[in-house]
Amino acid sequence: MMEWPVWWAWELELSPHLLKRMTDRRFSEAELRLMLEDASAYHKDYEPGRWVVETRRAGQAWEIIVEPVPPEQVLVVVTAYPVLQSGVTR
Repeated sequence: MMEWPVWWAWELELSPHLLKRMTDRRFSEAELRLMLEDASAYHKDYEPGRWVVETRRAGQAWEIIVEPVPPEQVLVVVTAYPVLQSGVTR
């Protein structure tokens, strides 16, 4: 079982960018929360201070970009996107 960092249990904050992508990619906050609950792994993003969370939705691989904000103890969800067979869509 994967050991998650302390920020994994922090309250979520949804970024304006994510809210637009939720509409574009047709998923809800409830579905996002389910994807986070079902996450299988995480690793550092290329953007400093951000992390990539690996998960699945409807049988397809997805990635969720998050950014912990320690002073406020919130986890900002920056974006979420399906991972395409030939690469990633952001």
